[in-house]
Amino acid sequence: MNIDILLKNIAVFFVLIVLQILIFNNIGITSWKIIPAFFLLSILLFPFEIPDWLILIVAFLIGLIIDIFTDTMGLNSASCVLLAFLRPIVLRSISPRGGYDAGTQPRVHYMGLAWFLRYSSILVFSHQMAYYLLEDFSFDHFFRIILKVIIGTFFSLLLIVVSQFLVFRK
Repeated sequence: MNIDILLKNIAVFFVLIVLQILIFNNIGITSWKIIPAFFLLSILLFPFEIPDWLILIVAFLIGLIIDIFTDTMGLNSASCVLLAFLRPIVLRSISPRGGYDAGTQPRVHYMGLAWFLRYSSILVFSHQMAYYLLEDFSFDHFFRIILKVIIGTFFSLLLIVVSQFLVFRK
């Protein structure tokens, strides 16, 4: 992996964390205060060549930082580690026939909108499901949890996909 790509990913990591903490954590959608998880983009955009163990560690650190600033006691850490664990499985299941080309990244401009929507929606949905199930920690309000997951996934994906066209280009 190129040092420029590594430095760019580190910069994206810090910018997304700051945006999440300062802006998106203060947006409460519906009366349940559903917060869009825009910071997940930092995990989703890691290049294909990065080892899976490194992504797990970075995902834990990202979740821990968000947990510290939002006082969510490990909910984001656990959910981000699940997302990082599922990422290679999802990448293998939706890989092109010839595999991924060297130097490409999981972005709309490299892989196409349909591929990126499949990739990000599966992982963001998994994160949101884990987050809200752990937050409630019961199935007493199952339909409310499902509704929160759907709304959170929709708004998170909306922000993530829009950012692909506005900021993250080739």
